[in-house]
Amino acid sequence: MTDPIARRTLLALAAASSLVAVTSPALADWRDRYKELNFGISSSENQRDAVVRYEPFAAYLSNKLGVPVRILWGTDYAAVIEALRSGKIQFAFIGAANYALGHKVMGSMIVPVGIDQSQDGSTGYYSVIVVRKDSPYHSLEDLKGKVLAWVDPNSTSGYAVPNYFMNKQGINPATFFSKTPFSGSHELGVIGLINGTFDAAADYWMSDNSSNVVQMEKKGMISKDKTRVIWRSSEIPNGPYAMRADLPDDLKQAFGRALFSAAQDDPKAYEGLGYNQKQIVPVTPDRYDDIIAITEANHRARRGQ
Repeated sequence: MTDPIARRTLLALAAASSLVAVTSPALADWRDRYKELNFGISSSENQRDAVVRYEPFAAYLSNKLGVPVRILWGTDYAAVIEALRSGKIQFAFIGAANYALGHKVMGSMIVPVGIDQSQDGSTGYYSVIVVRKDSPYHSLEDLKGKVLAWVDPNSTSGYAVPNYFMNKQGINPATFFSKTPFSGSHELGVIGLINGTFDAAADYWMSDNSSNVVQMEKKGMISKDKTRVIWRSSEIPNGPYAMRADLPDDLKQAFGRALFSAAQDDPKAYEGLGYNQKQIVPVTPDRYDDIIAITEANHRARRGQ
């Protein structure tokens, strides 16, 4: 096989199960067991907007898999992992650090299948620290004694990555800032920043034209040019589309095929999921090794080890 995309597709699916021939009786078997399927999301935005964005994708998956697919929104990042662990949901789109949590509590029972690829070919994004544009802060050092809003303990760009790299730079957030509350979402962090509740907020950023702040501006949630980035991390892998490893083999393969053909087969539904992405490509667990190491280092630091 010479096609690299096809080769990666086989590797991703093989991580979950041995590839087997799909037959009509096998399809009937898993559809008898699963009258409907649930797809969990832990989104950076409010529940209403997140679910509305994902509904066309759920309809696309329903058509491809032949049974209804429902979108379930987690009240926080950990809730989606618990739902996946308990079997309440079968599939999910989660952040990289949330996958690390899933790996910790589920081991090999959680399988990353696909990852969004941007128009420029990248499969990553960045954590940033944003401040109000009219503030006097231009570096992390300027924020000593100020209030920094994290997003969620299991947010990649909103906690795990910036916390880790600040400590590596010699800044212990627990003592450097006066307070480090969790806002609950990227949107709430930015709103609290603009309203003056926080002096700075952790957020995510892909480019000047693609970020949480840009999306909030487009939706009319905030005015344009109210924030400024003063710190940016190294690249973070995009979060995976993941599934339970104990699903029927033919269902897992059908899900993978639906993911990898989404951009071509239903471009409108796929484009609604994110920002400037081109397609979903296969991903294997080792893509998240660094994030797992970062979350483990943060955990040891919190315990004083």
